[in-house]
Amino acid sequence: MAAAQKVAVFDFELIDSSLEGSMMGDDAAQDARLKRMAPMLREDIGALPGYEIVDIQPVEKQAGDANLQSCGNCALRFAGQIGADVAVVGTVQKVSNLILNINAYAFDIKSGKTIARGSADIRSNTDESWDRGLQYLFKTRLKAQLEKAR
Repeated sequence: MAAAQKVAVFDFELIDSSLEGSMMGDDAAQDARLKRMAPMLREDIGALPGYEIVDIQPVEKQAGDANLQSCGNCALRFAGQIGADVAVVGTVQKVSNLILNINAYAFDIKSGKTIARGSADIRSNTDESWDRGLQYLFKTRLKAQLEKAR
């Protein structure tokens, strides 16, 4: 049996194209939702046969400072530094307080190729909508792609 693929799931980043944050300031409830996304996805991916989650703590500050969505695949470099085979990054794009989009991408560290990706549109900025959106994204998109990649 092949060794488990080691996966680094980085914290999700917010893309606030609604401009609400710049006008109204930070939203503590929304920030808490954003912080829950990566741990939830770590749990889901870690439960898949053939995958093992690695602790991102050694590179967490660097990754948090890097803006992973636009740093030229620096997540792959950070994941490689902690012994991962796969890097997972995600964003939540806030179009408005009613329309949000959750995106996640898994990359093979050696080739740089995307092995899984998906997107889920959600309506309303609530704990329930974010949780259900990520669950939907994992179950209907990411899970099958990750299973196939093994």
